[in-house]
Amino acid sequence: MLTALLAMLAMGLIGLVLLVVMMALVGMAISAAFGLVGFLLFKVGPLLLIGWAVTKLLQRTGARARHRRLSAPDQRWLDGR
Repeated sequence: MLTALLAMLAMGLIGLVLLVVMMALVGMAISAAFGLVGFLLFKVGPLLLIGWAVTKLLQRTGARARHRRLSAPDQRWLDGR
């Protein structure tokens, strides 16, 4: 009877240790996920937003510049032909 009791105690301790290790691994995974999300949101996100805004501004000014191009007769007149 004593051996059965000691065996149950050992199984309980092993189960408790495994549960603690499993909970620690899950906590580490969740922490790493939050760290990655925080990095992407607060470090990479603003850079992407600024790059997108600059790209849109450059596209708009490029579209306006295309409308300001000289026509072929005007260009020939300026060239003196």
